[in-house]
This record gives sequence, structure tokens and C-alpha cells, in this order.
Amino acid sequence: MIIKITVLAIYVAILFLIGILASRRVKSMSDYYLGGKKMGFLAVAFSARATGESGWLLIGLTGMGAIAGYSGYWVVAGELLGVFISWQFMAKRFKRRSDDYKAITIPDYLQSHFKSSTNTLRIISASVLVVFVVIYVASQMDVTGIAFESMLGIDYRIGVLVGFSIVLIYIFIGGFVAAVWSDMFQGILMFIGLVLLPIVVWFSMDHGTGITEGLNAIDPTLTQIMGRSDDGWLNLFTILGFSMIGLGFLGSPQVYVRFMSIKSENEIDKGKWVALLFTLLTDAAAVTIGILARIYFTSEGQDPEAVLGTGGEDVLSLITNEFLPTILVAIFIAIVLSAIMSTIDSLLILASSAITRDFYQKILRPDLKDEDLTNFSRLVTVGMALVALCIAVLLYYLYPDRQIFWIMIFGWSGIAATFCPVIILSLFWKGYTEKGAIASMISGFASVIIFKFVFSNMEGIGKYFVELDVLAPSFALAMVVGYIVSKMFPNKNIKNS
Repeated sequence: MIIKITVLAIYVAILFLIGILASRRVKSMSDYYLGGKKMGFLAVAFSARATGESGWLLIGLTGMGAIAGYSGYWVVAGELLGVFISWQFMAKRFKRRSDDYKAITIPDYLQSHFKSSTNTLRIISASVLVVFVVIYVASQMDVTGIAFESMLGIDYRIGVLVGFSIVLIYIFIGGFVAAVWSDMFQGILMFIGLVLLPIVVWFSMDHGTGITEGLNAIDPTLTQIMGRSDDGWLNLFTILGFSMIGLGFLGSPQVYVRFMSIKSENEIDKGKWVALLFTLLTDAAAVTIGILARIYFTSEGQDPEAVLGTGGEDVLSLITNEFLPTILVAIFIAIVLSAIMSTIDSLLILASSAITRDFYQKILRPDLKDEDLTNFSRLVTVGMALVALCIAVLLYYLYPDRQIFWIMIFGWSGIAATFCPVIILSLFWKGYTEKGAIASMISGFASVIIFKFVFSNMEGIGKYFVELDVLAPSFALAMVVGYIVSKMFPNKNIKNS
């Protein structure tokens, strides 16, 4: 325990040092929220991927790999495709336009793109950001508590408070620069740890049988890449649900503010390859870790969740404690916290910017200059964090059997379904109008809730929507609604550059 606490203390000290160094670059609100748009490709690539992956990569995806088997690799394929499309076809366009508009936030970009004369679009986009970001941050704090409890033996509530305090301090000091620099440090830790762990585990296991043979001995359906059910339609919906998670990279604000912050379009070309390599290796490694854990810790007919935790959330803790020396277990605890905090910091800053700039400055106090709002933005960040903390604690008490993977995906899906269709259509279709964008955002937002709590509970078809989950249908509906409304209410007052 002393070794683990010592390693954790060193990790936290590095984060605080990053926050102090970053604070020297914070002289305006643009610095606090975008690092003055001077960030390099390595920092942006690692930050975008670390933020996009979050704690679900280490806790959720490893567990899902153990429960789903080979079909879990559809998540890897979907994420890789989403990252490629985002960096290859969207990032430069978005960077160029956001620079032209002098945008600091996503609502800034949308308001300028549609030359909006009202605050309707800004209010809707900022409101949705705040709601789903707080839910997503709460799920990350929830994972923090689980990680402390399962890997350190520290009470869940204490773990949540410790993680909350750590991330809040360095964000409060250094803002976006601290978030990006710390994400880069944490992303490197995640990359090294995840890639090496399955290799170490594989060479430490008894190789009497191969991976496929080991899974078949437990449950032959685990090796079915096209799904584990006898129902072909259910398998199709499962595959779509896994692979469509990558849609969230096509415009999610927490990722696209990184493109705003990068210093030039040339840096995007370099960052693309870093992002793709990170995604391929870390996601594939996470699913593989789960599969190896399923082989090692369970046997035929045994309930995997009884051994590996609800949704397999204990996989990483079990496998690191079984195969690694104490010092490396301690480092993996830091890696888990890295995955979680790299997302929490970015999302808190995103929610803070929505309230500070898009509500307070642009709507309530347009007379205030950016430099007058830096301290206020820090206070808003603290407030958002406190709300998320309360939700995380409520989740712990009200839903003890919650599945971490899907709670995170719900928050991720809410943000993605609301913003990705709008970003895509605004970048590639000149006929897209402000009313169409508003319709896309409202339908995307509402659809996530409806598909989650209505369609998933319908008799007969509900099981298919459970497997498909909410992102793909909500995303598609938002695109269609935005197209139809734009055609119904055309508006020539759109910047076509």
C-alpha cells in the first residue's frame, strides 16, 4: 500500500507542476479556454484521444471485452474509422472556419457560421453542453471512486473526493493549457500501459491452449465475431451499437475545441497519424485484456459478472494484481486515473466556457471584455465540478448495480448526437440553415432520451434498441431532421466559404 500511495503522490505532483507551468500562459479567456490557439500537434493529438477515450477505455472497454469476446473488436473498428474521418476530412475545415470566426467555443462557431441575429442557437447549444457534460463528468467521477476501491482498497466516497480535488486544482490554476499538457502526459501513460499489459499477461499465462480454444472452452459464442446471439437481427444491432460509438468523434465539442486550439493546419496532418496509432493500439489492447481475463479467471458455465464485476468492471484490477509486481500495479492505478482525469478536465472546461462565454458574456453581460472573465470562469468550473460530484454520489447510492460502460456511453452519446450532425452539415452543406441546425440539436438531444428510456423498454423490439444503443439512431434522426427543416425554411444568409 505504501508503494501504491507513493507512486500516486508522484503522479499527482506532476499534474500540479503542469498546472503551475500552464498558469503562466493564462492571460485572457482565450488562453484559459483554448491555450491562445498555439498548441502543437503532439499535445493536441494525445489530448484529443485521451479526452475521447476516458475511463471507459480502461474500466469499461476491458470489461466489455471480457463479456462480449471477439465481437468487442467492432468497437475498435468503429472508433478507428471515426477518428480517421474526423482528422482527415473535417479537422482542417473546422479549424479554418473557427479561426475566421474568431470563435472560442462551439456555440461561438455556430453563431458566426449562421450569422444568427438571435441567441436561440447559442442558448440551445450551451444548455445541451452543460446538461450532458455534467452527466458525463459524473460518470467519470463514479469510475474514479470504483478505481480507488477496487485497486487501492480505499472507500469509494473517499476516492471520488480525492480524484475530484486533484483534477479541479490543476484546472483551476492552468485552464485549457493545463488540461492539454496533462492529457498528453496522461495519454502517454495510457498508451504505454495498455499496449504492454496484454503482452505481459500473454507470456505469463499457461499456453496449453490458444485464445480461441480458451474462449471456446468457456463459451463458444465468445469467438463469434458477428455476435453471440442465435438471432441474426440482434447480432446486427449489436455490431452497429458497438461500431457506431465512433460517430462521436465527428464533431463532439470536447474533441473539436482541440482543433480550434492547434496552431496551424499543418499540425493537423502530423497529429492525424498519432491519433490513429493511439486509437488502434489502445482500443485493441483494452479488448484483448478483457478476453485474456475471461480465459484466466472464469470457467465454463460460470457467471462472468460474479467474478469480474458488473459489466466486467473489475477486470483491470484483477489482471494487474495477478500478473504485475506491486510497483507496476501502482503505476497502473495512475494510468487509470489518467484516463479518467484527462476527460474530466476537458469536459469541465467545456461546460465552464458554455456558461461563462455563451450565457454570461454574450447574452447577459456583452459589455464585459474577455480579460475580465478569467476569474469568473474558474469559479464556474468549480461549480460545474461540484454538481457532477453530487450526481456521481447519487449514482453510487441509487444504482449500485449500474454498468459503467453504458452510463458513460449515454453521456457521450448525448453530446455527440446533439452536436456531430450540426458540425458535419455546417462544414459540408451550404444549404444548411440556422433553423435546420436548431432542429438537429433539439431532435438529437431528445432522441437520446427517447431511445434510451422509451424504445429500449418496448415489448418485442426493445431488446434490439438496447443492443443498438442510442447514438446511431439519434445521430441519423438529427441529420434527417436538419436536412428536412433546412429545405422547408431555406435561408440565403449563410457563409459559404
